[in-house]
Amino acid sequence: MSLSTQYWDYVNEAPLFNRRVEVGSFSCDSDQRVINDKSRMRYYVEPHQAPQFDLNDGYKDRYVKKDDSLEKRMDHILHWILANKSNLKQKVLSSSSSSALDFDFVTTRGRLTHLLTTPYQKYSIWSLAVTKFRGTLYINEVETEAARQHTIDGLPDTSGVVNAIEAFYVVVQTRLADHSLLFSGEVDCRDKDPNAPDPPACYIELKTTKCLNAEYLRDKFYRYKLNHWWAQSYLLGVSRIVTGFRNDDGIVESVKTFEVSDIPKIAEREVKFWKPNVCMNFCSKFLSFVKKVATEDDPCVVYLFSREKDSNVTYSVHRNSSYSFLPDWYVKEMD
Repeated sequence: MSLSTQYWDYVNEAPLFNRRVEVGSFSCDSDQRVINDKSRMRYYVEPHQAPQFDLNDGYKDRYVKKDDSLEKRMDHILHWILANKSNLKQKVLSSSSSSALDFDFVTTRGRLTHLLTTPYQKYSIWSLAVTKFRGTLYINEVETEAARQHTIDGLPDTSGVVNAIEAFYVVVQTRLADHSLLFSGEVDCRDKDPNAPDPPACYIELKTTKCLNAEYLRDKFYRYKLNHWWAQSYLLGVSRIVTGFRNDDGIVESVKTFEVSDIPKIAEREVKFWKPNVCMNFCSKFLSFVKKVATEDDPCVVYLFSREKDSNVTYSVHRNSSYSFLPDWYVKEMD
């Protein structure tokens, strides 16, 4: 049994995707500890349209790099769930059990982004580990060799020390078709305007990309990169992406703001390649596929869903293996 990843299989009307409701937030300090506060939240300051930011400034001596392997774990949201369990019994926890989550899926925004972009990323490779525990399906990422070599552009603060380990996350709940979801996602900053919309729409994503001074760069940007950016922000309910366009020397020459709601129309005008309904339909079908396959409720059992280049999604079952990812401290506290 497998699941098609061909985009033409998902061109029907988009499934219902409820408004994302922020149910909490947390910070991560330089030691990767979860802090149940907003201490790492930052506010957005509007730059000049031709800012001339030097992205090389401080990279060698004032930049603390994040351990990319930590991104493949979901410990952060698990810590948040335990820390907020008593406060969220009516909002997040099922009334029928003090330790069972009233959600079909718990994961992080990055895992869902993989799913949304899969129909249009013909050569993408990914593996997602799924464990069913007390009725809820937890989705974690298994790092592939391709993922280890992948880097994501970001716009660093060029003043002081840039610590990529420290971060601010929000936790949202929503429903996609008949799937209830709880997931976390890192946000760069929020709008400082007191009249800004309520979270998560007030948050702003910061990106950089090469100046689009060649046709192949324009095509790559609108066909693939903008699809990925849209998926990231749309999932979390972020409303704006501020993009710095850099030259070959790493100097940001111009800045443009994309409204997330406008991105699909922009992409269709430029490349007529990807459609949001296809992305959402594939994600919904994948979650249904997982529900059908991952039926054994045991934290020691992992269902590994994999997608190779230009292939369908397949799965395998692993018991007491290295793929197990729910920590003992979480299982004991929730059991």
